[in-house]
Amino acid sequence: MSLRAQLEAIIYAAETPISLDQIFLLVKESLLAGTPGIDAAEIKSRIRATLEELIADYSGAAHGIEIRQVAGGYRMSTKPDQHDVVRAFAKTLKPPFRLSLPALETLAVVAYKQPVTVPEISEIRGVDSGGVIATLLDRKLITTAGRKAVIGRPILYRTSKEFLLRFGLKDVNELPSMEEFEKLLAESFQSDLLPGEGTTVEASSSSPSTVEDDSSEVESTAEIAEETETPASTKPE
Repeated sequence: MSLRAQLEAIIYAAETPISLDQIFLLVKESLLAGTPGIDAAEIKSRIRATLEELIADYSGAAHGIEIRQVAGGYRMSTKPDQHDVVRAFAKTLKPPFRLSLPALETLAVVAYKQPVTVPEISEIRGVDSGGVIATLLDRKLITTAGRKAVIGRPILYRTSKEFLLRFGLKDVNELPSMEEFEKLLAESFQSDLLPGEGTTVEASSSSPSTVEDDSSEVESTAEIAEETETPASTKPE
């Protein structure tokens, strides 16, 4: 089997983005068998070159999917111009979970202000965000990032690798603009908001709107019963 065919099959079968090192471990034996004496550096060089060929090939208009670098690895996903038809299909499926508006707002603040503390998040949103932070931690969308060097040393939070996977981002530098996030929210989430939740997003709230495939978009919604939020001004920091 050719190296190209092997890489294509591996990336297709991988449930999560697969790294260059993982691919190296999977194909090195067959490459060594075909080219005795080849060293690790040359093997990785061949893998990189073949990956670039695959990426270029799948970028053509004849393909509805592409190979992208996401969260430190490679994965296949639907192309943006196919999102409408994939979105229509995905809406026929039961989403694994759905994020409420308060959770989306809080996740957006963390994404754009990271690393950030709970008091800082609450000040931006105007309500206490401790309960929502606990939910996002439970969903593994955010993680701790040490403590801030101020009085009380509050815990800092940042987005996680799971966040990158859910929203199909290579890294946080691919985050879209606030306007793009608000548009995504209006189109994809407002109809699913729990009763009693607001229907607008504060200007400070932003989150990824670009999804590499519709499964990522579906996965980024969650069934969460948020705790009743309290105005930040009534809660001690």
